[in-house]
Amino acid sequence: MFILFPCFCLQEYRGSVRPFVHFNAKHDAEFLHKAMKGIGTDEDAILMVLTARSNDQRQQIKAAYKKAYGKDLVSALKSELGGLFEALIVALMTPPVLYDATLLHKALKGAGTDDQVLIEILASRTGDEIKDISKVYKKEFGGKLEKDISSDTGGSYGRLLVILLQVCALPLQDLYAAGEEKFGTDEEKFITILGNRSSEHLQKVFDAYKKISGSDIEDIIKGETTGNLEDLLLAVVKCVRNVPGFFAESLYQSMRRAGTDDDTLMRIMVSRSEVDMLDIRANFKKMYGQSLYTAIQEDTAGDYQKALLYLCGGKD
Repeated sequence: MFILFPCFCLQEYRGSVRPFVHFNAKHDAEFLHKAMKGIGTDEDAILMVLTARSNDQRQQIKAAYKKAYGKDLVSALKSELGGLFEALIVALMTPPVLYDATLLHKALKGAGTDDQVLIEILASRTGDEIKDISKVYKKEFGGKLEKDISSDTGGSYGRLLVILLQVCALPLQDLYAAGEEKFGTDEEKFITILGNRSSEHLQKVFDAYKKISGSDIEDIIKGETTGNLEDLLLAVVKCVRNVPGFFAESLYQSMRRAGTDDDTLMRIMVSRSEVDMLDIRANFKKMYGQSLYTAIQEDTAGDYQKALLYLCGGKD
């Protein structure tokens, strides 16, 4: 007799957070209710449950909690927790597509545009993910994401963001004509190519470009562009080459400054925990000579730190 196991469990799954095997939504809802009942809150119990469940399982716990106690679980958690730990737990309780859509809305509608968030999400998400984010954005916030981005950004930078949002494939154009000799004069062509090609195709274009010009595409971008456009173009190229490497670098940058960039740290740890955290960890160790786990340990504290370390999933 042959027993077939889902292959993703053994090979393809690269997240650090996996669906909990012996999952019982009702039991977890009761456990969380007890953790928040009476005087004082058992933060350890809360973080141990929620960081060890997949996002889909957290949604089931939320539904079971509402059914059993007539209250919204996220509201209950907010009333009991505070600070960075509260923000992290609320992020974990948000469905991934809604989480991205909400981040984009805050990035566009807050005081000033948070270009780092726009660049990170639009450069790194797949075409299907972008489509889903756009749908949820319209449903939740009433406006079109493309329109909000267009009204909040401008120039070549804004155009590339919109192209990335459209996830359509335009006919291939000649990158070498745009860049081999007079790169800076044909920005539009370059933007169209980078915004509309598959990662596999672009990787071949980059390799061929280096053979012809003798330069890496990144060096050309740094030499010919500045500001947000430079940051976005570099992010697109990095994500074409190696998405986990892109996130490993972002995590490193979030923790190497005098003050931790907790927004970036939290955003990446939450959004990649079920996607490619194992690969991000491997890239981090290779690029910076220390484990991501150790870097988080050195840079954070308290329940917030514990929850992040659970999401990290281990020391390399």
